[in-house]
Amino acid sequence: MAAKGNVPTAAWILVLIGGILTLIGGLVFATLGAVVFSLVSLGGIGSLVGLVGIIAGLVMIISAFMMKSTDVNKVRLWAVIALVFSIVGIANGGGFVIGFILGLIGSIMGLAYKG
Repeated sequence: MAAKGNVPTAAWILVLIGGILTLIGGLVFATLGAVVFSLVSLGGIGSLVGLVGIIAGLVMIISAFMMKSTDVNKVRLWAVIALVFSIVGIANGGGFVIGFILGLIGSIMGLAYKG
């Protein structure tokens, strides 16, 4: 067990920022995708891809807060979940690419956390 207050701060902050950017990217993609694709009768596709980004962003944000723990196993579990959803978030641009990169770096830092 790690000392009290010893949490992977940089890791969860990077995943949190990446999740926020992915969420915003998903909202933008869902909105613009629905409008643009509706002009060519494919409005559902733009909304669906945007929804994937929104869900990925939300799961990354939840993962970030769950990584804020002193339990090494809990941090690693949520780091893996954040890593998977960072990759899933690429479907809509990965939170302007920056969200994907931050989520990826933060997840790797969470996986390397020793306690």
